[in-house]
Amino acid sequence: MLGILGTLGRATLATFASVGRIATFTGKTVGHIVTPPFYVKEFLSALLQIGWLSLPVVGLTAFFTGGALALQIYAGGARFNAEAVVPSIVAIGMVRELGPVLGGLMVAARVASSIAAEIGTMKVTEQIDALVTLSTHPMKCLTVPRVVAATLSLPILVAVGDIIGIMGGYAVGVGRLEFNPAAYLNNTVDFLTLADVISGLVKGAVFGFIVAVMGCFYGMNSGRGAQGVGTATKQAVVAASVLILAANYILTEAFFTA
Repeated sequence: MLGILGTLGRATLATFASVGRIATFTGKTVGHIVTPPFYVKEFLSALLQIGWLSLPVVGLTAFFTGGALALQIYAGGARFNAEAVVPSIVAIGMVRELGPVLGGLMVAARVASSIAAEIGTMKVTEQIDALVTLSTHPMKCLTVPRVVAATLSLPILVAVGDIIGIMGGYAVGVGRLEFNPAAYLNNTVDFLTLADVISGLVKGAVFGFIVAVMGCFYGMNSGRGAQGVGTATKQAVVAASVLILAANYILTEAFFTA
């Protein structure tokens, strides 16, 4: 019994220690964002890698999710003679929840792993130590540009993904379920509000911040060797995904619970 309690205690202490280190790292990152210098070249490179190159996977995910959502809602609504709700529910579901969450998770899988592997490899090969030798702060050069780029680019990816997802639902609704095209689009526009759109974009910004911070944190704290870099990559993706889902619940409560 004492052995079990000891194991649980050590696991609990290790968890709280990790949370404290992540919180400290996040606070330092925010502090460095608002103070010069700012590495524009690194920022533009991160913007290309995180934003533009993530667009295909986010777009494909959103399109097929919108189509599948239309089919599922139609099948469920048919039980209550409520097939007409398909356009509005697809639009609201994509903009409020599925667009930001799936976009965040796909970017986490692609970007958090990439950032952690890149920075972890730099640590293993002592490139980060070289930056310090050259009087360049590693967080300024490596963390801040990636965090700012992810925070700015993910809302744009979410907005594009929302549009593509709604069009995926439209394609299935009109082509497969025989909805009237004009009526489908009218129902989509009539039931969406500005609050729905803004909530999704805010979620995207928060999720982008989480993805970049987790990738940078685990990269900076990577162990030595190939195994250490692999472990850091795995931990970055898992932590970013879990935090995205937790943040999504908190933001949903904040936006839509009166």
